[in-house]
Amino acid sequence: MTTTSLDAVTLGKQLNASDISDTAIALLDEKGTVVAWTHTAERLFGYSAGDIFGRSATLVLPSLREATTTSAFVEQCHAENGWSGATAVRHRDGRVLDVSVRITTLRGQDGTTRWLASVTDTAPQSGDAIDSSVRGSLLARAPIAVGIWDLQLRSAYANDVPESYDGLPRDRRLGRRFTEVVPGADAETIEAVMRQVLQNGATQVYDYRTWLPTSQGAEKPFAASFQCLQGADGESLGVCVISVDVLKCRRSRKCLAVLSEAGARLGSALDVMQASQELADLAVPLLADYVSVDLEQSVLFGEGPPVRIGSTGNRLPAFRRAGLASIHQGVPESPWMRGEPVNVPPASPLPAVMLAGKSHLEPVLDTASGTWVDKVPEQAHRVRENGMHSIMVVPIRARRALLGVALFVRTKDPVPFHEADLLLAEELVDRAAHVLDNARQYTRKDTTALALQRALLPHRLRGGTAVEVASRYLPADVDHGVGGDWFDVIPLSGARVALV
Repeated sequence: MTTTSLDAVTLGKQLNASDISDTAIALLDEKGTVVAWTHTAERLFGYSAGDIFGRSATLVLPSLREATTTSAFVEQCHAENGWSGATAVRHRDGRVLDVSVRITTLRGQDGTTRWLASVTDTAPQSGDAIDSSVRGSLLARAPIAVGIWDLQLRSAYANDVPESYDGLPRDRRLGRRFTEVVPGADAETIEAVMRQVLQNGATQVYDYRTWLPTSQGAEKPFAASFQCLQGADGESLGVCVISVDVLKCRRSRKCLAVLSEAGARLGSALDVMQASQELADLAVPLLADYVSVDLEQSVLFGEGPPVRIGSTGNRLPAFRRAGLASIHQGVPESPWMRGEPVNVPPASPLPAVMLAGKSHLEPVLDTASGTWVDKVPEQAHRVRENGMHSIMVVPIRARRALLGVALFVRTKDPVPFHEADLLLAEELVDRAAHVLDNARQYTRKDTTALALQRALLPHRLRGGTAVEVASRYLPADVDHGVGGDWFDVIPLSGARVALV
């Protein structure tokens, strides 16, 4: 075999688009029993391979313990082809850790099933107030390719994701070495890394970066983490390889960064129009190519009762455009500018979103005859003209009140929206909703104060023949718009007046 240099292998965490090098790995059999352990799992949980091998994964994974039975959880994983989510686990020394857990289904050549439990510490960094469930979901939903290779470097178990990378089905991999499946210098380098990991017992975790041909013919950068799987006595059983799309992981990181920034940027606004525009600006271009934010009219003007979720009836509330952002100059996607009234087509998804208070995800926007887009001719023209192909509609709600609706659209970005995108959009909108609700309360109080000022002003002023009189209300507290004194004028005899 040709000797392959490991210069292409990057040690440590230089590929910081992914945290796969810090992911704790455990291999479980069909009953949820630990059949292989890793050094990263030992570092995260404090249990050695000898402590955990042959025991139920409920020792470290409370998700299994909270299920009715372990077998019921396994059945759920079978039905959903795995499981992912955020949870809290307890270290051997008693510390509680916030983690993201992903259980991936792996299938072998003989039809057997294994579960790969990958656990990542999601403790927020200093000043980072992102909810752990949101952080965990964003990181866990990114597709990862997983493979288990035996001591002879033959593929023993794999999931379905690698096929999306290079177009090769799982059956073509199982029982074969990597160099037999994808010949070339990259494959030889990967096998060299595997041998080194087996020899060193995974004392180091490697990140490998390469550009693999995908089934669509394009080339993308990937990162791969290699970890040695250990048995009860710490002996090497094989190698676990986890590969991720670097660009998608980088995008997830950017999404988390935006969520961290959102609190500071949105929280400073006490004006509903400003807060709406901040929301649109945050989402473009990171999440969408075009975003509009429409607010219910009472939110804008602070007058009238709030619209309750589910009580819109046949008559839709009045909306005005409050926020707009686009990757295109002049926002050609929007027929309305900020401050203008918005027409809500009854055939569109918006009425259903308002009624149920739940988001609408349409990964592929169907513009064929008979669809809702086709039933709104003016909208259909803009959809086709601007290449709108994927949308999300998220209600802006607070305390059962419907504040507005946010629309997220992709035009230039060819990738359709998916569930992880909707999760991020809902989190952004939820943060904006709290700010908008505060701004709405401020606007209502300010409107009430202005009405009080008008009521306090004398309706008729008479200065007699001595003086000409005018009135003005000037609040003592400018920030809150209240306070101060008011004066009246009383005509007296002898061309005199009394000022009160």
